[in-house]
Amino acid sequence: MPKPTSPDATIEVRITRIEQLFNSFDPSPFDDRDLDDDAEAHIAGWARELPKDAAIRILLHMPSDEAVRALDRGLASALTHYFEVRAEWIDRDRRELFRLGWRYLAIGLLVLSACLLTSQMLPALIGSGPATRIFQEGLIILGWVANWKPIETFLYDWWPLKRRADLYRRIAAAQIDIVQN
Repeated sequence: MPKPTSPDATIEVRITRIEQLFNSFDPSPFDDRDLDDDAEAHIAGWARELPKDAAIRILLHMPSDEAVRALDRGLASALTHYFEVRAEWIDRDRRELFRLGWRYLAIGLLVLSACLLTSQMLPALIGSGPATRIFQEGLIILGWVANWKPIETFLYDWWPLKRRADLYRRIAAAQIDIVQN
């Protein structure tokens, strides 16, 4: 059961024309158009500040004639659809990031293996001594540095994408009301 919308979980957007919400360069039909970058940033920015457990409500304030057009053209469902699609795209980006992470890991482990193997063979190739020890340690460090990117990918890089997808899903689930001025 959805949680009730609290007064502090309301995002208010004031426009004079419906077109202000949408990207003017997008030739798609109304219900598939991209939001204007500023409109998306405004809604997402406010939603990010709201309590995470509160249901979001979006109030679209507009003149009466625009409100009638918005209701006739299904503005609320167009906004819902937009944020659902954006969440799906972000999820795809996250999956692609993990695919890249596995490639990075394969490369990193290969480099680490080569560095460790070379490090062990180095005394037999050039003899032992302080310079050999420095080269051995350098190779070991290089091998571990080659694994930084996959470690970063799997531990840190995906979290912002998950948070943004979750935020867009919350916005997509928002109650959207059109208010006539």
